[in-house]
Amino acid sequence: MSVKHRSLAFIDTNILLYAHDCDAGPKRVVAAQLLATLWEERRGIVSPQVLQEFLVNALRKLKTPLNLAQARDIVRSYGLWVTRDASVAHILRGLELMELTGYSFWDSQIIASAEAAGAESLYSEDMQDGQSIAGLIIRNPFN
Repeated sequence: MSVKHRSLAFIDTNILLYAHDCDAGPKRVVAAQLLATLWEERRGIVSPQVLQEFLVNALRKLKTPLNLAQARDIVRSYGLWVTRDASVAHILRGLELMELTGYSFWDSQIIASAEAAGAESLYSEDMQDGQSIAGLIIRNPFN
């Protein structure tokens, strides 16, 4: 009997934010459907960085900001998707990836987190769709 392989998917902040932004229109629908599928299949991963960025943006930068209780509940829920915390080695790997890819430090930290968590895909709108980096395939769900 063979065991079915579960392809883990790392979610960048923008995807999580769109899914909970009532003003995001069609992007909200796409992001929410992606997250629902990953919940159902138990394949989603985020990092503490993603949750921190989500929290700041959800409370301060959305056209219709979430209230603190809503944002806290979302962070608590997606906290179940955090599989590891960053270490100094993780930060250094992010710097390595920054040098290799030309991405920003923060995007490189996202890539390092996805790599360390064993993800095979990274869903983000901020990086080049279809690009392969550190064993990950970048996927833009809005393309």
